[in-house]
Amino acid sequence: MNQPLAKQAYSKIIEMILGGVLAPGDALQEAKLGETLDMSRTPVREAIKRIEAEGLAAQEGRFLRVRQLTRAEVEEIFFLRRILETYCAHRAAGAMATAKLDRLEGRIRKLQEKGPGDGDEQRDTDDEFHQSIAATTGNVTLVRLIDDLRRRTCMFDYIQVPQRFLKGSQEHLEMIAAFRSGDGETAARLMGEHIDHARDAILAKLDASLEDER
Repeated sequence: MNQPLAKQAYSKIIEMILGGVLAPGDALQEAKLGETLDMSRTPVREAIKRIEAEGLAAQEGRFLRVRQLTRAEVEEIFFLRRILETYCAHRAAGAMATAKLDRLEGRIRKLQEKGPGDGDEQRDTDDEFHQSIAATTGNVTLVRLIDDLRRRTCMFDYIQVPQRFLKGSQEHLEMIAAFRSGDGETAARLMGEHIDHARDAILAKLDASLEDER
């Protein structure tokens, strides 16, 4: 299966949901969406599976139907992320292996230089960054909870909020510097600011999408 094609289908369907073309309650039908996007059913099917996993669609009877992510949900998700991930960042300072920090820094700098590309390198790098920080706590349940919270807003990637790509990458590098120096308070503060900036960008995108529908 052509992964970039599935990613294109995913991005276009997300844009249709956020833009109100697909309204809450509308069925996500492979054949119909395939015709709309001029794609075969296979990449559309993969895109729909991903959208369901991220919580923007839910099974109702025989159909998978669109559900809108609300402003309140976003605020609740980031409220929890801020508490949990600032704690993890404080713990990670001085605790992360140099080899791990080198790997993360290398991946981030490569993205800054070459851009996000057509694959999932940007998303994979972001996942590894946040998972590695959470893993330093040794708390498996905490790692899973953070993963779940992040998945529920990951549809707002660099395509939906492009202004966050370079800024978010730079914020990651600043945190890595704090981890290297063992400065837990700075690492926690930077993580809190990073999460706040992501939240604000997503809320602005949601507000703009709602305004476009009016």
